[in-house]
Amino acid sequence: MAAGEEEGSAAEPEQEQEPAAEEPRSFKDLGVTDVLCEACDQLGWKVPTKIQIEAIPVALQGRDVIGLAETGSGKTGAFALPILQALLETPQRLFALVLTPTRELAFQISEQFEALGSSIGVQSTVIVGGIDTMSQSLALAKKPHVIIATPGRLVDHLENTKGFNLRALKFLVMDEADRILNMDFETEVDKILKVIPRDRKTFLFSATMTKKVQKLQRAALKNPVKCAVSSKYQTVEKLQQYYIFIPSKFKDSYLVYILNELAGNSFMIFCSTCNNTQRTALLLRNLGFTAIPLHGQMSQNKRLGSLNKFKAKARSILLATDVASRGLDIPHVDVVINFDIPTHSKDYIHRVGRTARAGRSGKSITFVTQYDVELFQRIEHLIGKKLPAFPMQEEEVMMLTERVAEAQRFARMELREQGEKKRSRNDDDDTEEAIGVRNKVAGGKKKKRKA
Repeated sequence: MAAGEEEGSAAEPEQEQEPAAEEPRSFKDLGVTDVLCEACDQLGWKVPTKIQIEAIPVALQGRDVIGLAETGSGKTGAFALPILQALLETPQRLFALVLTPTRELAFQISEQFEALGSSIGVQSTVIVGGIDTMSQSLALAKKPHVIIATPGRLVDHLENTKGFNLRALKFLVMDEADRILNMDFETEVDKILKVIPRDRKTFLFSATMTKKVQKLQRAALKNPVKCAVSSKYQTVEKLQQYYIFIPSKFKDSYLVYILNELAGNSFMIFCSTCNNTQRTALLLRNLGFTAIPLHGQMSQNKRLGSLNKFKAKARSILLATDVASRGLDIPHVDVVINFDIPTHSKDYIHRVGRTARAGRSGKSITFVTQYDVELFQRIEHLIGKKLPAFPMQEEEVMMLTERVAEAQRFARMELREQGEKKRSRNDDDDTEEAIGVRNKVAGGKKKKRKA
């Protein structure tokens, strides 16, 4: 990433010549107030990231901001600090709304607001699906300073919770805007934009600038400043990326081989469907690995439970669908395995972005079967490099096939049993993927019964 990629802040083009001399080195230099600088220090944020250097001064001047930055670049701090500073200057309830595409990301953003704002008494509330509506209504009645929400459940409250409105809102943030729109939350976002004040500050953060995001930008932002810190898709320098070319029928055996070869690391394994995530987790457990799944068909409590076990290092292998591939800051992922190749090349960037975060090194290995060659070539084209093959001993893999076949059989039986149990309880956990407002009422009842 060249230093001259600040196309959004065209005010100082001469920065390209000597970025080291010009770049602010601390949050104080960016204009962040002392009490928040201390909070950053306690969080271990020593120096601001590129997107923070770009966006914070502009936001503190009261301008609308479009931030284009890759995952893991410190976006949350880039919008949380200006909001908290404005809140300090003019304290008010229901001050800011942050929209995010997934529940896990909402909880993570909330944690950062709480950590940054703990010394100044900031209260935030998370409003997402999969959690009892009644307790959320009570939390909203207390009028928190910051609401972090997925669009569907927020609209539900705006339409059905008595006394709750956002007519006094001062800040709107849309984080991962490209994904909010990809998940077909457009109608919900439109409804939210209609009921919040036009006179507000808006921050729109997105990893990619799609046509939908441009349309949203025109509708929601006034004369914004564009802060871009990655103009082309790229992966972190310290990430070692590999592929393995294998026959699809031996995928499971190759996975087990790699987990044995790289034992002692923590792994995040991406599968394309909830079902395959669950199946592979059961398969690995049968072989003695500590593997846990994370996908959209699990209840919210189970999803947070899986994530926390992995974060606390109680489990070394997390199997996930793309629900988990963006925005989640799990600090210690050593190896990312694309067990199922992503169909959208950009998702590759986000998946492998789970490792080699914050200056650490990491590995990624992508499984390429005879059916995936074209998708793999697209990924190489997007990141602009040819990936090396991961070194392997084929005969060692073949020695695993019998044990793996046995474990596959057990996994299939367990999956069948789980399916039958679910049907008998009529318990189908909702998924965050674009449910919007439609099934929320039915979902709420089921959740209460489950809780």
